[in-house]
Amino acid sequence: MGSTVFERRPAEASVVAHSLESSEQRVFWLDDVDRPARPELVGTIEADLAIVGGGYTGLWTAVEAKRRDPDLKVVLVEAKRIGWAASGRNGGFCEASLTHGRENGLSRWPDELAELDRLGLSNLDAIEASVSELGMDFDFERTGSFDVAVEPHQVEWLHESMEDAAEHGIDDLTYLDTDAMRAEVDSPTYLAGVWHRRTSAILHPAKLALELARVAVELGVEIFEESPVRKLDSDAASVTLSTERGRVHARQVALATNVFPSLLKRNRLMTVPVYDYALMTEPLTDDQLASIGWSGRQGIGDMANQFHYYRLSRDNRILFGGYDAIYHYGRRVRSSYERRPETFELLASHFFTTFPQLEGLRFSHRWAGAIDTSTQFCAFYGTARGGRVAYAAGFTGLGVASTRFAAEVMLDRLAGVQTERTELQMVRERPLPFPPEPAAAIGINATRWSLDRADHNDGRRNVLLKTLDALGLGFDS
Repeated sequence: MGSTVFERRPAEASVVAHSLESSEQRVFWLDDVDRPARPELVGTIEADLAIVGGGYTGLWTAVEAKRRDPDLKVVLVEAKRIGWAASGRNGGFCEASLTHGRENGLSRWPDELAELDRLGLSNLDAIEASVSELGMDFDFERTGSFDVAVEPHQVEWLHESMEDAAEHGIDDLTYLDTDAMRAEVDSPTYLAGVWHRRTSAILHPAKLALELARVAVELGVEIFEESPVRKLDSDAASVTLSTERGRVHARQVALATNVFPSLLKRNRLMTVPVYDYALMTEPLTDDQLASIGWSGRQGIGDMANQFHYYRLSRDNRILFGGYDAIYHYGRRVRSSYERRPETFELLASHFFTTFPQLEGLRFSHRWAGAIDTSTQFCAFYGTARGGRVAYAAGFTGLGVASTRFAAEVMLDRLAGVQTERTELQMVRERPLPFPPEPAAAIGINATRWSLDRADHNDGRRNVLLKTLDALGLGFDS
């Protein structure tokens, strides 16, 4: 099998070592904000709606619930701090897609993909509108994004995406050949690109979480931190959430626990935690930024199965992440898994292969986080306890925007109303669960190996990947 561009042009070990020697194992986004402390839940309180989880999904649910009915008593309970997990450590790509990309949607729900695309774009527009409507500031930039080809077979994939767009009347894509792509962003690895002009934005992840929390509190939501929910019970009168020192008796509950074990037994096998890794550079000088261009500030992702994603921050740092997607036996979420020197060294090498003109630049931060991966690569939805508990999970790394859509779905479900959202096949059906261990680890790691082999074999998928495709299963980085 062949080698990839990152193996053919590896950065020198001394360059990589120098770039990482002063980096800190900390999340840049969380370092970049002031986070107000909120009280722990102590005692017993009553609520109309109780929300478990202080990430985007839970926060959007709280905000939108109060916007629908200002008289609702809404309580949100977070195990640690607002936005500390995936919502505070992602890449800050805000994508319109509700299906983890058009290709995944087309393979699963082809008959309703046009509607999914429309709803996804409307959802992204609503997030942009929240800047003015709710007075939120989270560094939102509607820049669009580039898909870049770094191997010859990926250029063909770009042509296919343009043909699909033309066939379906999608007019926001622009194809760029090698010279045009490098005129936008100058990397010797680029062979071509497609610019998605309207369907993507970038933002500051932690600021979004904190701004949502601020707005929620201003609307009357009570937020409690450092209050992990240990148990969910229900009877004819209410649903009860129990923490170490408190309880919430609620008429309805929304579960927004993302990658962490569900409070519902039925969902324990529905997701697995996959660890994703990222680096953040120090701010680029004017000369360094000029050497790569990037005046449009678009988000960028390459076309490999094991792909890289990268973008500029407001102060012109480069976030560079992806490639390695690591699953650990047992479905556990542990802080020790975030420390993986070999992955950070690999990412740094790939960074300088992408931008050799930035040799000498240092990384200030390195971090990781767990992605709640589902077998359909995007969120699934449902209700329990006689329709009094709603849930959404399984965003698979593309949830910054779709968490808002998930909040709307859960509120629709709890209200018992039929909407264009709740009637979607994507919303009504549940994906297949992952198997228990050891089958989960064997299958996931075999699939990851196969995806890597495909990247080394002109994108050709082996028997395992073809079988998983046919079954609607799989694993994606």
